[in-house]
Amino acid sequence: MTGVGSAVRRVGMVDDHLSPVWGIERVVDGLDDLEFAGAATSVAELLEKYLPLDVVVLDLRLTDGTTPRENVERLAARGIHTIVYTSGEYPDLLRSAARAGTLGVILKSAPEGVVVEAIRRAAAGHEVLTTEWAAAIDADPRLDAVELSPQLQKVLALYASGETSASVGESLGLQTDTVNEYLKRIRQRYAEAGRPAHTKLDLFKRAVEDGWLPTPLHRIRQQ
Repeated sequence: MTGVGSAVRRVGMVDDHLSPVWGIERVVDGLDDLEFAGAATSVAELLEKYLPLDVVVLDLRLTDGTTPRENVERLAARGIHTIVYTSGEYPDLLRSAARAGTLGVILKSAPEGVVVEAIRRAAAGHEVLTTEWAAAIDADPRLDAVELSPQLQKVLALYASGETSASVGESLGLQTDTVNEYLKRIRQRYAEAGRPAHTKLDLFKRAVEDGWLPTPLHRIRQQ
């Protein structure tokens, strides 16, 4: 029995643990409308080895330091849909992926039939609406996410990671005064969104919340 549409859709997976990969491969194997193309521990490796792809089942936490947001956006730039595969206890990361355009979320505890139907829908470009995903989005205590230009993203990511204005400027080929002006602009945008960022630590928190920087692993383990 086929799902949405009749074409055979190629499924990839990004996860740095083997057991979830084995599970998805087993679920997809033998279906007439889905083909498991392969798995990798990073989006870069997946794109290098397994194109073409229609959909990628994406783990939220990867050890390569990438964020859900940048992974979803990188795949989208290649015309590849994504669906997040997670245990569900990281709402900040789910919101980051959602803002970047992932089509939904599958819990790792979901029944096999739910997993198959979610992958089918996402592979065909349809949203996968679940109560867990809706709850993660609706429960967001923050106001609207702040959208930044690519240059402002780079300035924020470098500065919030511990660089000085001078070293950020050196890395990006900018004058220190220009970097400081960009930081002023970034702080103003967060203030306008009701999410003030007065200190460098505040900027780091905002960068993590909006997916410009990965969530620190020590923070995840404490949740």
